[in-house]
Amino acid sequence: MNRLLTVLAATVLIALSPLTHAFELQQLSEQLAKPTTIHGSFIQEKHLRALPQPLTSKGNFVLARDLGLLWLLDTPLKQDYRITAAGIARRENDENGGWQMIPNKSAGAEQNRLFLAVLQGDSSGLQRDFELSLSGDAQAWKLALVPRSLMLKQVFTQINIDGGALVQRIELLETQGDSTILKMLDSTAEKPLTDAERSDFAQ
Repeated sequence: MNRLLTVLAATVLIALSPLTHAFELQQLSEQLAKPTTIHGSFIQEKHLRALPQPLTSKGNFVLARDLGLLWLLDTPLKQDYRITAAGIARRENDENGGWQMIPNKSAGAEQNRLFLAVLQGDSSGLQRDFELSLSGDAQAWKLALVPRSLMLKQVFTQINIDGGALVQRIELLETQGDSTILKMLDSTAEKPLTDAERSDFAQ
């Protein structure tokens, strides 16, 4: 989960930060900055060297630029996560259905710090931790992120993000040879937050 936050941090930070040193990055920044809310579904495939088939999970997500992220797993198990400026919380699977904060770990806390920098519009985090390489155009672009910080180099060799109007695919290449592919499906910026989603962010 925490590794996914790194990718989301990098993706959204592009949308929030004025990367004016290259026209292409600035164009992508303006394009991704337009939506205030994004709804969609996802398929996540975890490819492990020791297994012939990937571990697959599916669910839905809600990204609210000013509030955070709801990451709602449906399979293989049902579990809801919320990432906000306060940290990561998990919905309790009981009759109350309340949210319980997850304690930060060392590496996870650093990755959460990067995500918080995104929510606060702090461009220094991404520029310090990644080298960026963008290709394509507004309709079909590819962004490669090569870790610069020692902490991220210990986990990833490279992160690749593909998209058009919105992010469509994220690939995480890990130093140990494993990889994760995240496909963002049916993403739309046309739907506002529901009352239930606003309540989840407010709790």
